[in-house]
Amino acid sequence: MPSVPTADPDSTGAVHARAHPSLALVKYWGKRPGGTNIPATSSLAVTLDALSTDTVCRPADEDSLEIDGRPQPPGRIAPFFDRVRETVRCDTRFAVSSRNSFPTAAGLASSASGFAALALATVAAAGGDTTDRHALSALARQGSGSASRSVFGGFTAWDAGATAARQLHDERWWPELRIVVAPVHGGPKPVSSRDAMNLTRDSSPFYDAWVADAPALFQRAEAALDARDLERLGTVMRESTMRMFATMLGAAPPILYWRPQTIEVLQRLAELRRRGTAAWETMDAGPQVKILTTADDADAVAREVSPWCATSPVISTVGGDACLVPGHEPRERDTGKRAGGSDRMNHT
Repeated sequence: MPSVPTADPDSTGAVHARAHPSLALVKYWGKRPGGTNIPATSSLAVTLDALSTDTVCRPADEDSLEIDGRPQPPGRIAPFFDRVRETVRCDTRFAVSSRNSFPTAAGLASSASGFAALALATVAAAGGDTTDRHALSALARQGSGSASRSVFGGFTAWDAGATAARQLHDERWWPELRIVVAPVHGGPKPVSSRDAMNLTRDSSPFYDAWVADAPALFQRAEAALDARDLERLGTVMRESTMRMFATMLGAAPPILYWRPQTIEVLQRLAELRRRGTAAWETMDAGPQVKILTTADDADAVAREVSPWCATSPVISTVGGDACLVPGHEPRERDTGKRAGGSDRMNHT
């Protein structure tokens, strides 16, 4: 397994880590009781290059965390910092500044990239081993389950009951694949993924059927990915998405993240497929739509869905591993191609 690229800390001991969101094609939805973010179902995901979290960590007298310039309550992140110290076997305190190049807590997997970058940055700042991907994945999982996958680039799997994710293929596996991110609403979602997942598990009569059905979906998706068959992968991805949302609608009270614009985008994509365009949608716990397509069709897909987006659609390639980078200040980063040339993704 390749090692994580390293960057020397500056004179203050600061290190800069970058990670990308992990988009689940077969969904992680539901946790096994008795553990910290242990999945009840296996998920298969792709890492998105066009979106990123940049995190700078410095040794400090006390722990602190800022996200997009806003200080976070100390107790919110304390258990994760404690777990880092336990893992590295140190007593280092961390001052962390993190910035997302996309809206935070809006259904775009900011927690996945955020905790993957945070795990890498804190371990590096404490002088720990940043080359053990399995250990980094297990650590990132403590903060956010999906973050276990964001440690890796390319295509990843997180098996039911596993403490860490694994890489299936790196970012070079499917060069012509593109992911169009259609942000239909820029504000925070009304129910966190964690709360929604627990409520679904505890109250939805459809949840047990979802868990029982998940292994077959995963196997079909993995076979389609291995064959680089977009239609097969898109079909099973849509099934996983809709079955996940069905469990939410069965919760008490029901959970509904979709906006009217979400429905409009889904209907437009169905029309594109009828016309022969490769455009297969998925969504996570939020209203945003993500679309698997090809390099040849990505611009056309982005133009079609743009009228219903709150900010310009972003066209992404498959992203690489979480890594340490030169420079010690988080910055907004735009490696994606935006339809129409507009740069509005960071506005909420």
